[in-house]
Formats: sequence, structure tokens, C-alpha cells
Amino acid sequence: MKFGSLIKPVLLTGSLLCALATLAGCAGQANGNASAWYNGREAIGPTASRIYICHGFGCTYTTPVDFSGRDLRRLKTILASGRKSPAAERRAISKAVQWQETRVGPTVGSSNDVGGLDMQNARVRGQMDCIDEATNTNSLLLVAEKHGFLKHHSVSSPVARGFFLDGRYPHATATVREINTNAVFAVDSWPDSNGKPPKISELTVWMSKRAG
Repeated sequence: MKFGSLIKPVLLTGSLLCALATLAGCAGQANGNASAWYNGREAIGPTASRIYICHGFGCTYTTPVDFSGRDLRRLKTILASGRKSPAAERRAISKAVQWQETRVGPTVGSSNDVGGLDMQNARVRGQMDCIDEATNTNSLLLVAEKHGFLKHHSVSSPVARGFFLDGRYPHATATVREINTNAVFAVDSWPDSNGKPPKISELTVWMSKRAG
């Protein structure tokens, strides 16, 4: 048997193990503190009634938006519609993300934010990349958690995937952790335009994707 025929399976096995290790390591990012996501970025964490909306790609710009008592009551009502089960709450989280994007659009200038990969809009006010989207969704979830609006989930740290070396473009998403099962779910509001439903899926599924 030639040496070349031996080395190829070894290389393939090594690559597979490396990929699996990378996937496990990336998923482990969700174990971090969701509030720590803002450290080292231009982003600002939310208060109980104020969020700082990132836009312009990579949080180039941040615009403060204050949630009124009416806003918080609306958010509570939306999330209360999902109290029957974890799956129902994830559907309610989707509606809450859509509500926030519509709510802040006129203030931030993001009503016409384009979804997906749109590098031509870098540094354009009101346009958002995945870092902006992950940060803004994380902020909304933290506000909801501060007020006790979530029953079946806690807010876990946003995560990232793709490093060019593995053939994938870098991408980030907010996440939530189901309390009873400890399963983590991606809440990805980047693929579609402003006000559209975010893609919610198990984090392991999200991590395995090559694109949006």
C-alpha cells in the first residue's frame, strides 16, 4: 500500500475531528454571560427601559431608544402569548423581535434595513450587519428578562460561526436557553429585512449551516 493512500484518510479524519471540535467550541460560546457581549465592542448594554440600537455594521453607530410604559406593556403582552410552552415562547420571541424592529425603525432610520449579506451598505446609517442584529436582539431579550417577561427561557450569550478557514463567512446571532432542557436556540434576525421574523433554530443546527 502506498504512503499516499494512508495519509489521505488520516488527513480527512483529522479535518473531521477538527471541524467537530470547532463546532463544539463555537456552541460553547452560549455559556458566556449575555451582558458580557458588549465588552470590547462599540455597543452599549441596555437598561431596564433603554436600548442602544447598533447600526452601520459592527455597531459603527448607536442610537438610544427609550421604551415607554406603553412599550413595555406591549412587549409583555407579546411574550405572555407564549407562556404555555417553550415552543410557544420561542414563537412569541419571534414576534417580539419583529415588534422591536418596527418600533425603533423611525427613530434609528432602519425601517428599510436590507436583510442578509449586503456589504455595499457598510457604514450606512440604519443598515445592519449580523453584529448589529445580534446585539440589538440580545438587548431586547435582556430587557425582557430584566422585567420577568420570559418564563421558559433565559438569555444566553450571542455566538459566532465561520472563520474563512472553514469556508464560511463569519456570522453571529443572539441566543436563548430553554430552562427545562438546557437546549440553546439561535434567534437570528439578520437574514431578512427589517420587521421580518427572525430565524429561530437549535444552535447546533445554526452552527452547521454554511450561510444565513
